[in-house]
Amino acid sequence: MAHVRVAVFATDPLTEAGLRGYLRERSEMTVLDDPPPADADVVVAATDELNAPMLATLRQWADSAGRPVVLLARELSETDLLHVIERRVVAVLPRCGAPDERLVQALLTAAAGGGMLPPRLLGGLLRHIERLHREVLAPRGLSSSGITPREADVLRLMAEGMDTAEIAAKLCYSQRTVKNVLHGLTNRLNLRNRAHAVAHALRADVI
Repeated sequence: MAHVRVAVFATDPLTEAGLRGYLRERSEMTVLDDPPPADADVVVAATDELNAPMLATLRQWADSAGRPVVLLARELSETDLLHVIERRVVAVLPRCGAPDERLVQALLTAAAGGGMLPPRLLGGLLRHIERLHREVLAPRGLSSSGITPREADVLRLMAEGMDTAEIAAKLCYSQRTVKNVLHGLTNRLNLRNRAHAVAHALRADVI
């Protein structure tokens, strides 16, 4: 059975005490005494309102430790969802009533690298991604990976072991053009070198 170390945070002490009490009764959970992110596998955070201080707290956790967060909130808009996803929130549950089995499942899923969203929010997120592709990426010749078709062609040949001169000859480019393509790609996506660029393209299923 999976065993998960959980850090608990709530904007009011009664809710935090209730969450701690419920999770301590679960054999698959260890509730940490330290405040998040501590040495947690996952953080559960409960808030009445997704205001600026709460967003700042989530950002601090994401920047300092990058632990996945399960968020209990009363109501989130599509915009709110985008803000919290940027801050490592991977699961969202409605904050209503006492904690139940859904919370345990969300924590186990988050600790295993997964996520959980209510259908309404998931639908909104998918619509946003579709708009992003249609209105921002596609007009610039980019895919969701951030790689243009020309960059993909260069990386594909590089992955086959070709050097700069061979790639240039194959694509009818100058060697300078090939170098500029790679330089622009690695700078734009903060990739360390050519090998890192090829690995990124492979993970994104571009080549």
